[in-house]
Order: sequence, then C-alpha cells, then structure tokens
Amino acid sequence: MAVSPIFGDIIPSQKQQLLDTNYLSFNGGTGTGDSDTFAQQYLPEIYEQEIERYGNRTLSGFLRMVGAEMPMTSDQVIWSEQNRLHISYTDCTNDQVNTITIPVALTPADPKDYVANVVSVGQTIVAVDAAGNELKAVVTASNLTSGALTVAPYTATTTASLGTTVKIFVYGSEYGKGSSTPSSTVSAGASDGYISIDPNFTQFSNSPIIIRSKYVVSGSDTAQVGWVEVATEDGTGGYLWYLKAESETRLRFEDYLEMSVVEGEKASATGAGSAANAGYKGTEGLFAAIQSRGNVEVGFAGQAAAAALADFDLILKNLDTQGAIEENMLFLNRETTLTIDDMLAGQNSYGTGGTSYGVFENSEDMALNLGFSGFRRGSYDFYKTDWKYLNDASTRGGSVAAGAANSKYSIEGVLVPAGTSTVYDQILGTNIRRPFLHVRYRASQTDDRRMKSWLTGSVGGAFTSDLDAMEVNFLSERCLCVQGANNFVLFTGV
Repeated sequence: MAVSPIFGDIIPSQKQQLLDTNYLSFNGGTGTGDSDTFAQQYLPEIYEQEIERYGNRTLSGFLRMVGAEMPMTSDQVIWSEQNRLHISYTDCTNDQVNTITIPVALTPADPKDYVANVVSVGQTIVAVDAAGNELKAVVTASNLTSGALTVAPYTATTTASLGTTVKIFVYGSEYGKGSSTPSSTVSAGASDGYISIDPNFTQFSNSPIIIRSKYVVSGSDTAQVGWVEVATEDGTGGYLWYLKAESETRLRFEDYLEMSVVEGEKASATGAGSAANAGYKGTEGLFAAIQSRGNVEVGFAGQAAAAALADFDLILKNLDTQGAIEENMLFLNRETTLTIDDMLAGQNSYGTGGTSYGVFENSEDMALNLGFSGFRRGSYDFYKTDWKYLNDASTRGGSVAAGAANSKYSIEGVLVPAGTSTVYDQILGTNIRRPFLHVRYRASQTDDRRMKSWLTGSVGGAFTSDLDAMEVNFLSERCLCVQGANNFVLFTGV
C-alpha cells in the first residue's frame, strides 16, 4: 500500500516552468484555483531597504557648534561673574527736596539681591527720571544703612524737577582746594568720608543630572535572524540584524544628552506633588537660564520687515548695555529665519522687485538666492542658521500652533554670543576663560560618565546574570553652564 504525502502529489518538471503538478500549496491542495500557493505568479515585491521618510532624525549638534565639554568631579559646579565697574542704582526714591534714597537690601533672602550704598560724600551724580528729566548734584551726606543721600544740585536748589522715582549714577567727584580724600567714618549709619569699594562677584551654580536609557532584546528574539538594509543617522550603513533597534536607542539617547541641558529646569517648587518633593533636583537648562538671567524678545517672528528691523535695533541697544559682544550666532526656527531674510531684503533698494536680495549680478539664468547666512548691523556681526530642534514636529516644531493663545511660550530662536568669557573658578582660585556655553560632565581617573554604555544579561556576548536577554545600558551625568547669560537673547512667540 502506497502512502501519499499530506501536501499532495508532486511531479517534478525537467525545466524551470510553472505547471499544475510541480508546486506546493499552503493548504495542501494542488489545484490551479488555489489562491495561496507557493507558485503564484503575482507574489509581492519586497524592498529590503528601509525608506528614510523623515530624513536625518537626530537633533543634536547645537552644543557642539557653540560650546565645549569639560570634565568635573563634584556634585555641583559654581562660578562667579563680574559685576559692573561703575556705580549705578535704579528705582531710587526722590523726596523732591534734597534727599534721594537708594533701595538698599543688606540681608536679602537671595544673595544675588544684595544691594549696598557705596556712594561717598563729595562724589557727583546724575539723576534721571522716567520722563528723561535729569539733574546733576554733589553728595553732601550718605547713610549706609538706610541708603539716603543728601544732595546739593548744581543748577537748582532742590530735586523737585525730577519725578519721585529716579536712576542715579556716579560720574566723578569734587573737593575743595588743598583738601585730602577724607577717611571713611561711619556714625549711626551715616558716612562723611570716602567709602572704599571692594569688588564682589555674583555667584551662580548648577548641578548635573543623571540621564539613563536601556535597550533590551530577549535571547529568543536574537535567534530570529532578520536583516534590514539601513543608512543610520550616525553615518553608518549596510545590513543590520536586531541591533538596528539598539542603534536607534543610542541615537535617541545622544539627542537626550543635548535636549536635557537645553530644556532642563531646576526643581524649585517644594509642595506635595512637585519634583523636589519626589526627590528630584533638576538642572538649569539653556532656556531657563536665559529667561532667568538673560534677555527675552517676544513676538519677533511674523512681523513685517520694517517692524522687525525696529525690534532688532532694540535688541542691539540692549546688547550695548550688556557685554557688547561683537560676534553672535542666531539659531532660529523656520518662521524667524524667514522674518530676518525679509527684514534684510527690505533694506535692498532692488528688493521690491524681488530680483537681487543678497546675490550680486543676478540674471534670469542663475538661481536666485533669497536667504542670508549672515549680516552686520551697527557694530555687531550675526551669523544665522536653522536649528532643527525648533523645526522638528516631534519636538519644539510641533509644540504650539501658529497664532495660538499660549504661543508666547513657544521658542522661536536664540542668540548666542561667540567667543569666551572670563569667570572666577572657585576650585582653581583664579580667573579662567571658558566658552559662554559649555557642558560639564562627571569624570575621574577611574570613571568617565560623559557617555557610558555597557552590556548585561546572558545574550550577545554578555554573561553577567542568568537573565535570558541582552540589556544595552546607557548613562551620562552632566549639566550646562550658561555664563554671561545677560549677553544671550531668547526669541519667543507672541
């Protein structure tokens, strides 16, 4: 008795051709009417290659362009920044007789709010109110405790010509013939001598946070070989097995290293439900540092060319009052980039026809350049570039719809000063030069935590436990130092 195979009768053919007697059927049938057979002539074409529909998906690179990375060994990085050289006070109270009172704060809750009266008898001051009225006077008495200055105006008998709130600054001094600089004597808070000023620094600090990630693949899955041809964002390409997911986890983690110190916030709220109450400390990121200690320009994008230029000139005037760094980088989203392009094009006498913009000798046979990579305004040079992080729909690019009521919280760009700043390093005990923007990461002779990765488990070459899986671990500990934040500008929505 013959035994028939369960998949039916197969009669081999001497040639490679489709016959109704030489193919297998999934359901065991051999009839030509079966629709699920191996020998269908309409089998789908399968592309091995992965389609890169979002292009390069990585977002990091901003900090590599404008900053540096430096190791540290402590849980906290502390630096001190110089204060202004000249003596100036705002929000002083004028009694409109002959007393101007400085708003001293000798024991503030925050040391950064400390204000002392260092104006000496005999010094000459300029007092200006909000309406622009000014008066020059000489100081005849100075109270260090209350901040009250008794002044004698040069062109009036009282300070009645000024408003009740004034700004003052010292521009010199005047003493009589044959006099010597009086010694500083203080009685009941009043000084009738010269006050010696010791330079002090404003101290800032930041703490690193630990950033972690992990990719896990079971031992059974590693035995299922599946190859995919890819071109990864880190520049490599070719066929990858299951480790393609590991590669993407690594790229995502590298983006987090930058995003964490750009978006970071210190845990300031302490009530129930807050991050601090749950044991997290946070870290001060770039946006938070500029909003706290820098300059914020609201509603620049989307304006007409003339309005945008007027706003930009206000930014320049503000930079004049700060460090006046000549070279600056602009990292912008698409809307702000186009606003600046239109602003610059509007200054071109041929810009109305849209024929010249920034390209000389344009003709109908050449590509028209409608963008600008850099420009100079006043005494400042600006180099602008797109910041992919602000355009990507999965991050800031898709955070707030245009015209939304809360779009004032959207980030449209940032101005970063180029070069280095001089700060006092508490550890070295000396002034050092550092990039305005740089990352500090934990490292020692035995452990470098800039970017660690290691394998655990019992699969893929790791034999550290009885776990039937391979775990790829990633870890970093870092923070961002934004020094001289008064020279930065953050562009936000309207």
